[in-house]
Amino acid sequence: MLKKILITGAAGFLGSHLCDRFIKEGYKVIGMDNLLTGNIDNIAHLFPLKEFEYYHHDVSKFVHVPGQLDYILHFASPASPIDYLKMPIQTLKVGSLGTHNLLGLAKQKQARILIASTSEVYGDPLEHPQKETYWGNVNPVGPRGVYDEAKRFQEAITMAYHTYHKLEVRIVRIFNTYGPRMRVDDGRVIPAFFSQAIRGEELTIFGDGSQTRSFCYVDDQVEGIFRLLHSNYSQPVNIGNPIEISIGDFAEEVLAMVGNPEAGIKYVDLPIDDPKQRQPDITLAKEILDWEPQVERSDGMARVFEYFKTVVK
Repeated sequence: MLKKILITGAAGFLGSHLCDRFIKEGYKVIGMDNLLTGNIDNIAHLFPLKEFEYYHHDVSKFVHVPGQLDYILHFASPASPIDYLKMPIQTLKVGSLGTHNLLGLAKQKQARILIASTSEVYGDPLEHPQKETYWGNVNPVGPRGVYDEAKRFQEAITMAYHTYHKLEVRIVRIFNTYGPRMRVDDGRVIPAFFSQAIRGEELTIFGDGSQTRSFCYVDDQVEGIFRLLHSNYSQPVNIGNPIEISIGDFAEEVLAMVGNPEAGIKYVDLPIDDPKQRQPDITLAKEILDWEPQVERSDGMARVFEYFKTVVK
């Protein structure tokens, strides 16, 4: 019998790539999404497959899946600042009520559950690079707190289920990930820069451009998640690319790649609590998962440029 996995947030950028991977690995995949920020087009190619089912459902409400269930991947949540600032209460509910519902389902089905946490649990970090042992520097009442604290609570309740109910849990802390199927208008730096450059507009940099990010290509991220799910490790694990770049330098890379270096750059105020540095320490992932990124940024960016050329209007 095929192993069966429930993937929430299945129509999102990362969720849809996970659906592809698990079908490729021979799983029966149940995709669940309420399409608040997901796009059904991301999984439309899976609908003809007998190995795929889709449930249109909000996991903040009671979740029922009939029959056997071996694994759950909980990836439902608004994930970009533009989304969670517009939908703060839904973001808090999917991280709290949604996680509680899925942990209850995992307990009922005796399924292993992996939850998608985030580098945002480290807030604007005072430790650099960030190890899993770092507790973070988060403003719980700032505008980003609705996402950061939802994910921190999600980790806490997941570990409580592991400790009290002996549930098999896995926690991935995801750092900036990019690739095809990103939304053009999601407000994050890669879609924003590429769409502006392709249109011949100035690239918008928040602050002075000295803040750093570390970008992981989606195939590498999915591989790390796949290995973590099948590992025996129940504590949080960073999955991201440790190669750091300033936003200013990254803007120049995008302009050069698009072939529009004259487009220029405009600087605007840095949003409240925007992290100045973001770089994962992946020592743990290397040790327990034998994982590290394989896709060079130049290769990944070339692939994502080809994608954005087809969707930017």
